[in-house]
Amino acid sequence: VSIEACVALAEVGLQVHARLEPRHRLADVPAALREFLQLRFDLQRVLVPRGGVGVDFGEVPGLLDGIGGKSGQCGGKSKRRWPAKHDTILVYVKDRTRYHFDSDAVEREPYMAPGLVTPEKAARGKLPTDVWWHTIVPTNGRERTGYPSQKPEGIVRRMVAASSAPGDWCLDFFAGSGTLGAVATAAGRRFVCVDRNPEAIAIATSRLDPAWANPAR
Repeated sequence: VSIEACVALAEVGLQVHARLEPRHRLADVPAALREFLQLRFDLQRVLVPRGGVGVDFGEVPGLLDGIGGKSGQCGGKSKRRWPAKHDTILVYVKDRTRYHFDSDAVEREPYMAPGLVTPEKAARGKLPTDVWWHTIVPTNGRERTGYPSQKPEGIVRRMVAASSAPGDWCLDFFAGSGTLGAVATAAGRRFVCVDRNPEAIAIATSRLDPAWANPAR
């Protein structure tokens, strides 16, 4: 399963459980979806009280294919359905009264109709909503590593800025190309990156090598 949990404010440790309704039997759930549930939803032991976790649901439809046939969710063009061009990121927090969210730390966006707001507001830009537009990692871009499911630094940077403070720990236990580590280092956060794919480990290690000497890590 190659889904990345993009950002989790965490301490060391991990314990996960699948919580399904009583009418569902775990044996009825496809193995990939079962692993997805077990590894991504119960992060209570690793999260600090003000912590949260973001889960990229971009590949979940594929995990459900074993339940209801093929989902048909993929990129490209189609005349039989709306082409799927988005990912869904769900955000969970440990304590809804104490979680960290710093909107002032997030890079603001230009207004789509700057003439409808004051010059001061137009110059400052607006706070992003829960719908983000972002390109994929450019083919010839500086940050491209060649890893298949590499996430753009811009997406992860926004989440790190809003959901953590300088010096906090950030965890990505499906680290892939190491985007979380690269972003966390640049933002003055500490990080833990985990992956079981040898290719991912090799790429992330090469990418993050300068970070190992960073005293903040």
